[in-house]
Amino acid sequence: MPSHSTANIPEDMTGRPRRVPTGGISFRKTFSAFKHRNFRLYFSGQLISFTGTWMTTTAQGWLVYQLTGSKALLGIVAAAASAPLLFFATWGGWVADRYSKRSVVVATQICFMILSLAMAALVWAKFVQPWHIIVLAVLGGITMAFDMPARQSFVIEMTSREDLMNAISLNSSAFNCARIVGPSIAGLLMAHVGIATCFLFDGLSFIPVIAGLLLMRLPEHRHVETESSALGQALEGFRYVWTHPRVLTILSLFTVVGIFGWSYSVLMPAFARDVLHLGANGYGLLMAGSGVGALAAALTVASAGHILPTRVMALGGVWIFSVTLALFAFNKNLYLSVVLLALVGFGVVLYFSTSNTVLQTIVPDEMRGRVMGIWTLIFGGMIPLGSLEAGVMADFFGTPATMAIGALICALAALVTLNVIRKREAQLATTQ
Repeated sequence: MPSHSTANIPEDMTGRPRRVPTGGISFRKTFSAFKHRNFRLYFSGQLISFTGTWMTTTAQGWLVYQLTGSKALLGIVAAAASAPLLFFATWGGWVADRYSKRSVVVATQICFMILSLAMAALVWAKFVQPWHIIVLAVLGGITMAFDMPARQSFVIEMTSREDLMNAISLNSSAFNCARIVGPSIAGLLMAHVGIATCFLFDGLSFIPVIAGLLLMRLPEHRHVETESSALGQALEGFRYVWTHPRVLTILSLFTVVGIFGWSYSVLMPAFARDVLHLGANGYGLLMAGSGVGALAAALTVASAGHILPTRVMALGGVWIFSVTLALFAFNKNLYLSVVLLALVGFGVVLYFSTSNTVLQTIVPDEMRGRVMGIWTLIFGGMIPLGSLEAGVMADFFGTPATMAIGALICALAALVTLNVIRKREAQLATTQ
């Protein structure tokens, strides 16, 4: 294995010393997580599966708007997909800490495959109704509640703590590479073959992921018996978060961005059709533009994440996202919209990748699943709220104004977060 230069970093809020790579930017560092065979298997399958996921995301939004013409229903479907996380994510985190993470992820991937093939069949048979989409979205949300904590906390087991940021960034690059390719393919298929093909491809795309997971060589999972009840163990994650200010700060900003920032994606079909007057191909181009910027951010973190301060990347990402989203909201030129969306994608991935890595790095191994379950819970609780808020506000105030207001709130939240961090650092300095 190639050697790594490392440096001691002051102890974080857990009281445990950590080590991060140092040195310049190099091709080897950009892809350092690939030296782990298990991660290579995982990455290959995810690249294919993510393409199918983005095809479904693109097709589903277009299908809902085509069937109903309702912006509010776009928000309802997005909320239906995320709301189950609010009720099941805590249990998902407990399952991830108690059982083999690989087994949990294999089970969830099989469930996702069945749901995608069911949607393909409904659309192909021309039986699909809005309530079908909502029911399948709810079932997908329940599956996601168990998938996200296990999959997020599984990355470190496939690699190492030293390569965690690189692995998360490379996985994000796969997601965003698919974000470029998937919507473009979906736009072509919707225009020339039929929307059902997008869901069919998504269903089949889970096969490589499942195969890769089964081919991994992992140490035998050791179950640790505890005296506390299952509910007590599940809720222990909340106590941990509440008593660790740095973890609480990360999750608080994530909550605000989830409600007021990420909800812009729910309004994209309406924005494409009503503001920019685009068809399926143009909508796919907009989604792909956002993916280009997101991919650039993921590769930036993979290459330079060991050099740039995490605070600069996380808060800077929120501010880049906020400013460019506000500009995008009032722009009506297609090509400028694509460029602005690329910057929006760059900012949001810079923020998400960095905050996710910092969170997993400072949390002890035995708590990681439950803390990522809370991350998933926030994702599930705040994003549906944001989706509903965005859908209803857009019907009253218009899509551009809704996007701009959300961007402003995110920018202010990042400023407040920076102030909280500086105050905490000042307090620590005076006590030492």
